[in-house]
Amino acid sequence: MSEPALAAFALGLPKVELHVHLEGSIQPRTLLELARRRRVSLPADDAAGLSRWFQFQGFPHFIEVYLACSSCLVEPEDFHRLALDFLAEQARQNVAWSEVHFSISTHLAGGRDGEAIRQALAEAAAEGERRWGVRVGWIPDIVRNSPLERADWTVEWALAGPRRGASGEVVAFGLGGMEAGYPPDPFVAHYQAVAAAGLHRVAHAGEHGGPESIRAALELLGAERIGHGVRAVEDPGLVAGLARLGIPLEVSPSSNVCLGVSPALAAHPFEALRKAGVAVSINSDDPPLFNTTLTDEYLRLAGAFGYGPRELTELALSAIDHSFLPPATKLALAERCRARAEELSLELFGRSLDLQPA
Repeated sequence: MSEPALAAFALGLPKVELHVHLEGSIQPRTLLELARRRRVSLPADDAAGLSRWFQFQGFPHFIEVYLACSSCLVEPEDFHRLALDFLAEQARQNVAWSEVHFSISTHLAGGRDGEAIRQALAEAAAEGERRWGVRVGWIPDIVRNSPLERADWTVEWALAGPRRGASGEVVAFGLGGMEAGYPPDPFVAHYQAVAAAGLHRVAHAGEHGGPESIRAALELLGAERIGHGVRAVEDPGLVAGLARLGIPLEVSPSSNVCLGVSPALAAHPFEALRKAGVAVSINSDDPPLFNTTLTDEYLRLAGAFGYGPRELTELALSAIDHSFLPPATKLALAERCRARAEELSLELFGRSLDLQPA
């Protein structure tokens, strides 16, 4: 199978993304421009220097970079620029819907205006939908290694704005930050509050923490999806339970390799989890920081595990199914994905995929 043809297929396939961070999606040119404008000193002043800085020496180094990127976001216009850049890139890759983590408490702790940020993000989302037809839902997440009062701020911000399902509104509530050494126990009441308000719940777990971290996120927080979750593979009983209950894992393979969770893509547990019946989706996490895109992640997994257009389409459809979109919207997007996949397969490979309708 031609690599250029498969690349064209992956790019043209309608997709959704369920695990990507807004601050971690900042493009190098934007980061450098905002750093100059906001007088933030970075360890590099050109794209080549940033690339060297992004060679992560572990998760603490990654957090250092992430916080430095966040510190360049000062005025509402900076958040608008970041969100619009993100949506333009998603549109280029045919990513119709994105569920995007956003660490609002970091910005509130820096003295930013939470309501002005909300408005800037909503305006960018409306512009992205109008210009390119792409939509986004925000996932404000607790930074688990921050002071507990910041978790309160995150809940307050999540629940203060509209949650009607429109693009640019909060779609779910999350938990991020440093997993190892920071169990989810302090945040049970926060998750209970957002659940009572009708918000979906997700949580990072099973990345730098082991299977017990995943169990805690499910049992204590009622998480409906797990961010990363790949260390479940260390516990066959947990893998079987995830498969039986249909708990989706939002997997970001290049992120896992760059941060030492997996030694190499060929050794990544994605395929083992998929074969075990676990619901998995492909995601990019922090694409510029890991020198990737969502389309690249599809292609890298295809190269590692021999996936062709049928497997890539099945994975795209799984991500749609795991999303928090309304059922009717999911169905329409899934049909659009199937139809376009069939068109692309005939055009690029000269054969039908014979996809079954939902």
